[in-house]
Amino acid sequence: MYQVKEVSRFKVTELVQANHYSPVMPKLTKHWLGVFKGEDMVGAVTLGWGTRPLHTIQKIVNEDMKTEHYLEIGKMCMIDEEPRNSESQMISQLKKWIKKNRPNVLFLYTLADGIMGKCGYVYQASNFQYGGDYWTDSYISAKGEKIHPRSTRILCEDNWRWHYNEDSIGFRQDFKDNHLRKIKEAKLNNTKLPKERVFWLTPEFMQHIGLRKIKGKMFRYIHPLNKKAKKILKSNSKIVWKVGGVGVYPKDNNGALVWKEMVGRKKYKLLDGIPSWNLQTVEYNKRNVNAHKRQKGETNVKVETH
Repeated sequence: MYQVKEVSRFKVTELVQANHYSPVMPKLTKHWLGVFKGEDMVGAVTLGWGTRPLHTIQKIVNEDMKTEHYLEIGKMCMIDEEPRNSESQMISQLKKWIKKNRPNVLFLYTLADGIMGKCGYVYQASNFQYGGDYWTDSYISAKGEKIHPRSTRILCEDNWRWHYNEDSIGFRQDFKDNHLRKIKEAKLNNTKLPKERVFWLTPEFMQHIGLRKIKGKMFRYIHPLNKKAKKILKSNSKIVWKVGGVGVYPKDNNGALVWKEMVGRKKYKLLDGIPSWNLQTVEYNKRNVNAHKRQKGETNVKVETH
């Protein structure tokens, strides 16, 4: 039998980055949990939220929900030596931990990363309710590194300069004229000056630095943690949540996994299969990957208890 305990972020990060398919850690993490078999930590889970917690819970359930009503699984993995059904047992213990330590939480929410070829089989096996899919964007570097749009701020600034500076091979007069026009309008209206960055990398700049933009699916899963939560999902939810049954869950053999690649401005082509991600390469994600690692002289952080 497994036991879930709150531990330091260092321990969780070390296990995740050694065993999970992606070393990138979620930013809004509330709980760093270790999964123990006896004295040995054999798994890890992070609980927190995505980038827009309130927006997320109100979109997937209803406007009456608040951030404190749910927790989202950010990372979850076990060491390879554990039996095949161990992740289902881990989720069972995780739900018990939440009910004991965070009794006001109504829902456990998570996403399966279809863009990485993940359909969420462990959530299906644990009877999570499925709430459909949506398209998401990601970039892949020339070396195969997966780069989330949130990680491209510096690249967006570089992209802006590449089009704006007259000595750049990517200089575009219309781009510069448009920015100067926005500056003039902002000064006349006494409003904020436009940022010196683009908000989406342009195809020309991506080709220049060897990036490709990929679209893939994300699959929504939710688990109501008590009778009140079940009632809310059944009678007062924006999304029709389903569980079990033939054809309900996404599978890798029923066409659920699809990918598109940008080939021009707002133009995409379907790919034959999953892109060649290289998750061992860390270049653009270096800051995130190193953020929670133990630094020299650093000790365990104080763990929050409830």
